[in-house]
Amino acid sequence: MADDGPAACLSGMLALSGDDRWGIDAAHTVPGVTAYAVRSFDGDALRFSIPVILRRPLRSEIPLGVQGAVGAVALIIEYVKQQVASVAALGSLAGRGTRFPQHYASTIEPYTIVASPAALASDLWHADDRNFVDTAGVHLLLSGAVLCPHSFSADDVSRVTKTAACLCEAVAACVFSLPVRVLESAWINALDQQLLRVHLPELGLVSFVGDGAKPARHCTQYRCFFRTAGPKMGVSVPFACPRELEPVELELEASNLTVTGLGIKKREVFAVAGSNTQGKTTFLEGIISGMDDHAAGDGRERIVTAHGLCSAEATNCELAGADVSMFFSVLPPGMDGTVKAAYGTGSGSMTMAYQVQRAIVRGTPILIIDEDRAAANLLVRSCLQTGEITPLSEILAHDRGKMGETALVFAACAMDTLIAQADRIMVLDRHVASAIDCGGFRRRVATSLEKIAGVILEKDGP
Repeated sequence: MADDGPAACLSGMLALSGDDRWGIDAAHTVPGVTAYAVRSFDGDALRFSIPVILRRPLRSEIPLGVQGAVGAVALIIEYVKQQVASVAALGSLAGRGTRFPQHYASTIEPYTIVASPAALASDLWHADDRNFVDTAGVHLLLSGAVLCPHSFSADDVSRVTKTAACLCEAVAACVFSLPVRVLESAWINALDQQLLRVHLPELGLVSFVGDGAKPARHCTQYRCFFRTAGPKMGVSVPFACPRELEPVELELEASNLTVTGLGIKKREVFAVAGSNTQGKTTFLEGIISGMDDHAAGDGRERIVTAHGLCSAEATNCELAGADVSMFFSVLPPGMDGTVKAAYGTGSGSMTMAYQVQRAIVRGTPILIIDEDRAAANLLVRSCLQTGEITPLSEILAHDRGKMGETALVFAACAMDTLIAQADRIMVLDRHVASAIDCGGFRRRVATSLEKIAGVILEKDGP
């Protein structure tokens, strides 16, 4: 049985009869994909995956919009993860008993995203199309690892099968122990975000950042991307919309709660200004993360952004028929084609120009630009630039119609002439938001430029 041991273990697990609370989810059993038992690379552990159905009728218990069910599933999964440390039968989820249990720690890594239009954190256990609720119950894909002998005996197969059965029973106990009011709260939280996102267009908005939101993140080994990272540890300054930016008041449809915050409007140019390390990038990342739905306590559950957001940054990449005519009237040496169909390796500014123009042509609701990752020479003019390039600040000043239906949100510190073209300017200082009057800021920039010109001319003497 040495070579057939893993296969025998899988057969034993899939043959588990379960009880009135749980059973093997035969309809979603795909050998080698959702159902497998294989040796780890070091041969020390048997890695397994089995689809299970928990027969709790959540759809009947919580008769709300079905799309919010993902919130309840996410809560269930996180609750199971939390119990692994204290419930021995759940230990195989984390590879307990294997030689290197740290290899399986990602399974129980906390995860505060409920749903996302992007394929995020595929290595983490979270609500998705294999962990969901329907009229039959709660479907979960259980993965983990157990100690693997060098050669399997009938007793070894029986041991693995029994471990899997105990795991399923322990998961069922978790699912059925959660109070309906707790599950309903998570369901409503997800539904609030989803319904608000649907209603953003009729409100004239592309994004909403609620008062009290905490977009700052804490990364871990398994959640090192800002969208998947958890709440920041320690001090985290909550957002509060300055009165000068005209906070909006919204009623959340599922919970009937009223919330206030900043509404980013359709087609507007919104500047996030401030000195270095004051939270500008963090704020932009919060808006981007608003395309995802978050669990209560994540800090971003009151940040909701329309799907389809795009960002533009300076990268060197191969362009094949890129339209950069919004910014360039002539192609630089080394590029082939025309400004409406450019070919070749694009510089940072040319690639960014293509990203911006493509987003506008596609009608993206909101475009994000961060000064830290941008090509400065595409945003503001230098005295050395030729007339063959029109920077974004001048497009906004003289030909705003080129932006189409797209709202622009950008973060900047040293680009005063770009900030001066914004419809609204928010300033972050020590991560606290305030606002600057646009007219006053423009006069301030003009005065500053005059002083700079005077200082420069002094170098040449009288």
